[in-house]
Amino acid sequence: MQKKETFVTKELAEKIAKEYPTPFYLYDEAGIRENADAVRKAFSWNPGFREYFAVKANANPFIMNILKDYGCGSDCSSLTELMLSDACGITGSDIMFSSNDTPFEEYELAYKLGAIINLDDITHIDFCEEACGGKLPETMSCRYNPGGKFTLSNGIMDDPGDAKYGMTREQMTESFKILIEKGVKHFGIHAFLASNTVTNDYYAQLAGQLFDLAVELKNETGAHISFINLSGGVGIAYSPDQTPNDIAAIGAGVERVYNEKLVPAGMGDVAIYTEMGRYMMAPYGVLVTRAIHEKHTHKEYIGVDACAVNLMRPAMYGSYHHITVLGKEDGPFDHMYDVTGSLCENNDKFAIDRKLPRIDMGDILVIHDAGAHGYAMGYNYNGKLKCAEILLKADGETELIRRAETPADYFSTFDCFDIYDKLK
Repeated sequence: MQKKETFVTKELAEKIAKEYPTPFYLYDEAGIRENADAVRKAFSWNPGFREYFAVKANANPFIMNILKDYGCGSDCSSLTELMLSDACGITGSDIMFSSNDTPFEEYELAYKLGAIINLDDITHIDFCEEACGGKLPETMSCRYNPGGKFTLSNGIMDDPGDAKYGMTREQMTESFKILIEKGVKHFGIHAFLASNTVTNDYYAQLAGQLFDLAVELKNETGAHISFINLSGGVGIAYSPDQTPNDIAAIGAGVERVYNEKLVPAGMGDVAIYTEMGRYMMAPYGVLVTRAIHEKHTHKEYIGVDACAVNLMRPAMYGSYHHITVLGKEDGPFDHMYDVTGSLCENNDKFAIDRKLPRIDMGDILVIHDAGAHGYAMGYNYNGKLKCAEILLKADGETELIRRAETPADYFSTFDCFDIYDKLK
């Protein structure tokens, strides 16, 4: 069994648990900063480069402000994400608003904040114009979906043709023409064609498609293409047998294609944008939980005090998250367990048939790579409450950055009923 290093020790976890009971999320500030700096350096060849952190991956203002120190903006997709970015002092063109099936009030707030609006469909143009008070902003973006399958040399990566997002090739041209007529002067192109790619080739190949499209749209419509947004899709090595992506190699690959396609077309001033969430945060957050039950029936089960409410990816997608039993990192890995939570759902399992060291009641387990799409995807099924989030600061101290929910939080939306006072 291959090991995977974690930034939290048994001693630290036990110390934190004395003040904030398990389960809890723990984030590594030093790791977040080091990675954000590496992303910035990887694309420093492009003067206009900007990483718009995908707020949906981790909507915590403390995290957003750390990334802001490295020039990161916000990729928002809802009203509350826009409000959160505004509260963090992230406004104007530092916000990319990329949503779909968008309510009127969300376009309205995006316009008020001065965000760059990334249109998902040609039918949204008039709707968005009305929400913007009858006049569209001078800079806008359109999301492209080429359809079919997206493939790399190692096979099919994803299925854009089955995705609800973006416009067809023909609609991109038509949208640009309509937007020019409505006074838009500067354009962006956006696309997301594959998720969690663990290859250094994805961004370069996506960039090649979008750079070709940009040249074509400029020639067809006369539009000024000011930026191309490669969105997210750069993944991480969830499993210890995977080779992690090399962001420096990824940046160099995009630079090579940029010089091949855009520079000869007289478009060497185009800015490159990204919207990474998983790559920016997943490895730098863990879910810390404690073994509280064992069960010996048709299988061997370890019950922990976290559940899919805290991290739903394994239950929802069957996703692999590595597990370390603190204090037993050196094995032997001679027990096979299903590691489960307490929800009334049989898919509430963090691991199935996982080889681990012997787990004793009270052992602390660290569930890796939960810093993105972890807490953010939480919910309250079975009346379960969300846990605390804690930042392991660069100086080694810890800081509570979101308290755990209480029953009062859960019952607070019942305040329209007479029973509310009893529930409190």
